Amino acid sequence: MNAVANTLIALVAALHVYFLILEMFLWTRPLGLKTFRNTPEKAASSAVLAANQGLYNGFLAAGLIWSLLHPDPVVALQLATFFLGCVIVAGLYGGWSVSKRILYVQAAPAALALILVWLARA
Repeated sequence: MNAVANTLIALVAALHVYFLILEMFLWTRPLGLKTFRNTPEKAASSAVLAANQGLYNGFLAAGLIWSLLHPDPVVALQLATFFLGCVIVAGLYGGWSVSKRILYVQAAPAALALILVWLARA
């Protein structure tokens, strides 16, 4: 169970690295426009905000990676719980304020990972 939980944590971290790349570097490019359903004009006017958002996604990814690499299992559990919780809250807020899609792309994988982390602990 622990290997499955860690794999899911790594997947959530990878998703957030991908979000960082999309929001910081591809926001105004075709992939970013398509992903976020933006017009070039809207993307251009919101690019600085998107880059800031991408940076925060990078911090979430870094915290999740830290939880996977920490040698103390108690601290690793605390880190995973905290950062997965942050991802879930961000996903819930994004699902409420922006698009329901965010619930499935961001919040659901993190919630599943958190459940598996806690089941693996038992």
